[in-house]
Amino acid sequence: MEKPNISVTESDNGQETAVDDHLKMATPLFKLPQHPIPVAVAPQPVPEGADLKHPSLYFNQELGWLDFNWRVLHLALDERTPLLERVRFIAITASNLDEFIQKRGGGLKRQQAAGVSKLSPDGRTPDEQLALVNSAAQLMHRTLTQTWETVLKPRLTQDADVIICNYDDLSPIEKEDLYRHFRKEIYPILTPLTVDPGHPFPFLSNLSLSLAIILRHPGRETTLFARLKLPDKRWLPLNSDDERPQRFLPVEQLIIHHISDLFPGMEIESVHPFRITRNADVDRDEEVATDLLSMISSELRERKFAPVVRLEVAQTMPEFDRGLLMHELEITVKDVWEVDGLLDLTDCFRIADLDRPEFRYPPWEPVVPGRLDDKGKVRRTQSIFSIIREGDLLVHHPYESFSASVQRLVEEAAVDPKVLAIKQTLYRTSDESPIVNALMQAAENGKQVAVLVEVKARFDEANNIEWAQKLGDVGVHVAYGLVGLKTHTKATLIVRQEKHGVRTYCHIGTGNYNPKTARLYTDLGLLTCNPALGRDLVNLFHMLTGYAPDQDYEKVLVAPRNMRSSFYELIEGEMENQAAFGNGRIIAKMNAIDDMGMIRKLYEASQAGVRIDLIIRGHSRLRPGLPGYSDNIRVVSILGRFLEHDRIFYFHNNGQPLTFIGSADWRNRNLAERVELITPVEEPVLQEQLIKNLEWALDDNRLAWDLHSDGRYTLRYPGPDEKERDFHETLMKQAKKRAKKARKK
Repeated sequence: MEKPNISVTESDNGQETAVDDHLKMATPLFKLPQHPIPVAVAPQPVPEGADLKHPSLYFNQELGWLDFNWRVLHLALDERTPLLERVRFIAITASNLDEFIQKRGGGLKRQQAAGVSKLSPDGRTPDEQLALVNSAAQLMHRTLTQTWETVLKPRLTQDADVIICNYDDLSPIEKEDLYRHFRKEIYPILTPLTVDPGHPFPFLSNLSLSLAIILRHPGRETTLFARLKLPDKRWLPLNSDDERPQRFLPVEQLIIHHISDLFPGMEIESVHPFRITRNADVDRDEEVATDLLSMISSELRERKFAPVVRLEVAQTMPEFDRGLLMHELEITVKDVWEVDGLLDLTDCFRIADLDRPEFRYPPWEPVVPGRLDDKGKVRRTQSIFSIIREGDLLVHHPYESFSASVQRLVEEAAVDPKVLAIKQTLYRTSDESPIVNALMQAAENGKQVAVLVEVKARFDEANNIEWAQKLGDVGVHVAYGLVGLKTHTKATLIVRQEKHGVRTYCHIGTGNYNPKTARLYTDLGLLTCNPALGRDLVNLFHMLTGYAPDQDYEKVLVAPRNMRSSFYELIEGEMENQAAFGNGRIIAKMNAIDDMGMIRKLYEASQAGVRIDLIIRGHSRLRPGLPGYSDNIRVVSILGRFLEHDRIFYFHNNGQPLTFIGSADWRNRNLAERVELITPVEEPVLQEQLIKNLEWALDDNRLAWDLHSDGRYTLRYPGPDEKERDFHETLMKQAKKRAKKARKK
């Protein structure tokens, strides 16, 4: 998405306004969802003879992320998506946008405040990017609200007998019942905070929903401001779950209608909801931090009190109320987002979770994978270690069970008397984590247990610190990562004493050790006792828990040690094969691609004739299909009921395929700023499974979006006589097929 012509003019109220012509064309697509989604910014043409560093060859990363969120929002618009799942995608889009404003918008604001003038790879200053991001993000926010208010709320009433009520629509008896509920259950927990000379403006917590109240004392004619934080429970049920229709009232409407109960003797001039977003892009100075935990704890406090980067207000809020909030929060009108409807659509998760299976995706229960399956049950007659010794296992979640494979491995290791040591990286896990419980049990059983807990996992720092402390309390050796690097590796190493000596067992995966997200995110894991991989993981953990940055590795690719150079060599190998045999071929599946070195290397490979398919769920800085640069590169994005999260890399290698899985995308942060792990998958049967997965993804005509060189994404639809090919449905069927075949065998 290249730099458009942007003029800055003075609006009527004296504020500078970015005039983005592209936004005039970017209308929400309610009636024709098969059309391309809005293009954030139309790119500029590539000048003749431009070198591979020219800005016109790259999309903007921030706007590319917003393009991704448009595709998520489209799932809420798509009539083929079950109704409550459409509501869920509304909440997901809203949550994604919140995180984007906190991290990416906050980061741009920090660069702007610091006077950073360095251009992005697509040739934009932080000021220019911030102007574009604000315009594009606010358009998305308006479309999101409009989708909920004018599309999904009516459909809930019409199709599902789920009614989101307005207070004024209730009967007198219902209002009386709700008033009694208000006085008994809600009134006691409310805490109005009034601003006056003796009471400063209150602290507003990040992403909390509040009411702005303007009061007037009738005798003194003085005006006061009060803030009231709303309860967490947003939806008040008006009848029982089994009654139809199911009716809900947003709690703020009940509170607003009885707000005078909180201020007897005062006149209420206005009451309007608002919500703030704080900057989550906090600068870490690890080089001077003497205690990593103290640094993170300080950062959490800093984030809590970080500057406000967005104020969402009800469209009806008067200028006086807005001005007061803007003054106290030290923001400008550019940071104020008007909302014509419900504020904070992340609360739609609770509506999406209603027990109405007829409006949800058909339930999916992960199958017990491959050789771990014994007639439809988990194979317990044989230890998981003896099963792994029969040959490597490749497990694919959520199609195959996490609990019956990865979790079972760690749990068996915890109680197996032959296991001497367990080492694991822990990036994110669930609140009630069976993996952590197993590690604690292993330590209590006298085994050597070492865990690398990544306390710098964004928005999960507090949770990870808590787990680290619990692990340390039972004797687990806890390390907190390396200075300057975030440990994103997904690996477990188990050392077991066996008849002929010590043997290592490994799990190397693409996702976190989280049984909850393993039912929602698509992730791969390799379970192996390959001695070379075991030696590599021993060296990796020595590097993570000790200090050995120059470790050597036989098979695995480790960032930042050798991953970038190894991928360069693999790409160059396909260029050589293309020159010699005409069969250069690369397929890579990732979350995102933004590393400039990798993109230029792929451009070189395309120019050499190598055919390249990239399956990229999220943003892409790479522009596919540019004549003379990326003619041979195709970019596909797949979004559906599961979140695409696995990373797979395939190189044709003149008919001797090389396949890899692991934790890293082709992003600069993965290749240069994190400890990442990619493992080869070498057994032919498992290679074939990975290659088929990639082929099925590329063949999809239900969930796949094609990225064009002008920045448009278009959703594939089956032709008139074409069968629908849903990638997720295909993998569910294949998982069942593999399990059935294994049982027969």
